[in-house]
Amino acid sequence: MIEKHTARLAAVILAALTVATGTANAGDNNGNFMVRLEGTKVVTQEGVNSMTLNGTALTGGDASVSDPFIPAATLTYFFNKNLAVELFCCAAKVNVDAKGSIAGLGKIADTWIFPPVLTLQYHFDPVMGFKPYVGVGAEYVHYFNSKASKSVGGSVDFSDSFGLALQAGVDYQLGNGWYVNADVKKVWLDTDVTWHNTLGGANTIKANVDVDPLIISAGVGYRFNIEDVLGGRSAPAPLK
Repeated sequence: MIEKHTARLAAVILAALTVATGTANAGDNNGNFMVRLEGTKVVTQEGVNSMTLNGTALTGGDASVSDPFIPAATLTYFFNKNLAVELFCCAAKVNVDAKGSIAGLGKIADTWIFPPVLTLQYHFDPVMGFKPYVGVGAEYVHYFNSKASKSVGGSVDFSDSFGLALQAGVDYQLGNGWYVNADVKKVWLDTDVTWHNTLGGANTIKANVDVDPLIISAGVGYRFNIEDVLGGRSAPAPLK
């Protein structure tokens, strides 16, 4: 399963690199397509809403989720000079550590996540090369290859998540279609986590966890006309 999702992410990044290098002479600051490659820090702002052991509340039980640093790619299509839609994608492995009354268990699970974010954006007109934008959309998180730690045993499942995403960022023009970018996304979502046959017996632990990540990215982008790559026209037309 890891190989499947990693291959998908690698294909996206490879396609982005291929497009960027294949259009090296076709950069256009008014183009209708942009590819970005970024470094991303995911800062989880988690909180456990409930945790039970065999249906009985675990008083004071809590958990924390690690904050990974990951490579990411974005694909942005511009409908006109102001409106665009962006797809952000990456993959990462995160750890879950026990806190509160169960802190002695230490690490209690790890899982891989595939968390694409789709946003509709408004791009403001440039000011001295700076082009700020805002966006609203949604994030879907798929959890896979989840494993319970030795301290709890058994197996663990994470339910897939879906939540609202808000975005703000800025591109700075370097010329010939190249940009540097800084971007922040805030997402509100939760997941249900279930440990099966845990703690040395036929025990079940269930938890509902707010993840609510803050996604902070910085990187480089390349903007061009997609028709130039596909050969759909002989001369690019700037967006209006």
